[in-house]
Amino acid sequence: MTNPITETPKTLVNAPFKADHVGSLLRPDSIHQARKEFKEGIITAEQLREVETTEIKRIVDKQIEVGLKAVTDGEFRRTFWHTDFMAHINGFEGYTPETGYRFKNVETEAYDVRNIGKISFNDNHPFIKDFTEFKEIVGGRAIPKLTIPSPNQFFNEGIRDKNLYPDLEDYATDVIQAYRDAFKTFYDLGARYIQIDDVYIAGLSSPDIPFNDGQYSREYLIDLALRVANGVLEGKPEDLTVTTHLCRGNYQSDWAFEGSYALIAPTLFAKEQVDGFFLEYDDDRSGSFQPLEHIPAGGPKVVLGVFTSKNGELEDKEIIKARVAEAAKYVPLEQLCISPQCGFASTHHGNILTEQQQWDKLRYIVEISEEIFGK
Repeated sequence: MTNPITETPKTLVNAPFKADHVGSLLRPDSIHQARKEFKEGIITAEQLREVETTEIKRIVDKQIEVGLKAVTDGEFRRTFWHTDFMAHINGFEGYTPETGYRFKNVETEAYDVRNIGKISFNDNHPFIKDFTEFKEIVGGRAIPKLTIPSPNQFFNEGIRDKNLYPDLEDYATDVIQAYRDAFKTFYDLGARYIQIDDVYIAGLSSPDIPFNDGQYSREYLIDLALRVANGVLEGKPEDLTVTTHLCRGNYQSDWAFEGSYALIAPTLFAKEQVDGFFLEYDDDRSGSFQPLEHIPAGGPKVVLGVFTSKNGELEDKEIIKARVAEAAKYVPLEQLCISPQCGFASTHHGNILTEQQQWDKLRYIVEISEEIFGK
């Protein structure tokens, strides 16, 4: 992907920010009701979109009000954090399997994507319109952050059609090109901060790799994941900030797997050419901060997800400060930021807390970040 030629100087947005957030927000009742009415044929797709737009305008204002420098659309037009994007890549379709994903205490709503043809980026992808309208809503008052699933999400078990793509390396080559084209498209639309969300890579550090058929070794899959991520980032515009969020599952306040980042850190933390890592450190499943020693000094920022999005209780301020100080033993303080470990509603169901608790937590994160890092 070559850098688009622009007439204005390239300016970095300096993201991720000292107080940041992963992206998804609790859907209000108005959106739940509108979607129900749309499915029942009571309202049109256009009327549903109007409801979503009204609520996106409201939550953009709210994010700015609580002090966030980067804002998202809350993923309000999506059902799931990943499948809405993936199903509209050429060569894929959404479908309803017999079962959902098995989380610790619950099975998810059954929906997934599968490979049905040659892979490429869709020039009519609905996220193009979504981002264009979202950027207009933000209107320069903050940095509009685009969140999309990582290209490595396409490597979960059962997604690739092995008849269409018998060679996994050929499959990887086409996924990389599709994402390069996607990045160029969104960059040309004005995106300067893109976050790729990745459950797959985090899963490679779990004792038992989830969502995988076991055909390939862990070492090969980690190496492939790095090559895919860096292949997409090769030649990206220098003023485009790209971060990776490594997630262990987030569904109605439940989680999918556990394990520290130790197994992937020597490869991914040391070599992935992103501008920042959003990492989950909200509970004991996360392991220690020691894997952060593989983050190059002066390299990617590390956004410590030391606040949980799974409940509304505010964390103890002194404990948060102590945890940041502990992480600073492995990564210089100037490279650290703080955030929730994940979004508040990775799917339309949302986590188990109120919207007011969500805003209180985000405001609290901004407050604590200013005490730790300064304004």
